[in-house]
Amino acid sequence: MSSRYLPYASRPHRFLAQFTADVLVIGWIVVWVLIGVFVHAAVDSIAEVGRQVQSGAAGISTNLGSAGDTADRVPLVGDQLAKPLDAAATAALELADAGQNLSDTATWLAWLLAVAVAAAPILAVAGPWLYLRIRFFRRKRLVLTLASSPAGADLLALRALTNRPVRRLVRVSEDPAGSWRRRDPEAIGALVGLELRAAGMRTPRTAIS
Repeated sequence: MSSRYLPYASRPHRFLAQFTADVLVIGWIVVWVLIGVFVHAAVDSIAEVGRQVQSGAAGISTNLGSAGDTADRVPLVGDQLAKPLDAAATAALELADAGQNLSDTATWLAWLLAVAVAAAPILAVAGPWLYLRIRFFRRKRLVLTLASSPAGADLLALRALTNRPVRRLVRVSEDPAGSWRRRDPEAIGALVGLELRAAGMRTPRTAIS
């Protein structure tokens, strides 16, 4: 796990913590996605009712309209027979439109509620997790890149002098800053090791932990 392109630490304990966190976050996301799917399915069942109403009412309207046309051809009383059938066909058509509106509204509401239910808890956890993982990955690449060249190692040692606790620095040398100024290779190697360790990387054998 020492490759700079892998988003994990090479130290076992930190790697295990990162891997466990990734599994938990992915599990959290999957759970809330499934909840969102359940909410969508529950609300979409109302849309299915609307579609059934629309389909059935449209068929009834068509049949009543055909019956009205047939009745209208009856001599003398055809017009009187056709009027209630035409009115019923119109009412059925209005019911079909209402069913279509119900279906459209429920379909839109199903997606809205599914996203609203799942998005907040997913973003609340996945947002900070993704930020921390990206920050770690960038820091890891930077530290490994600096450690791979003498000039970078000097800079990394300076970062250690700036960022690491004094109790760790004095284990490198009684005068860690002076050793760095004198370009003491052993002290610089130990300082680099401190910075690598802080970034989750395995330290050289010369590092003081």
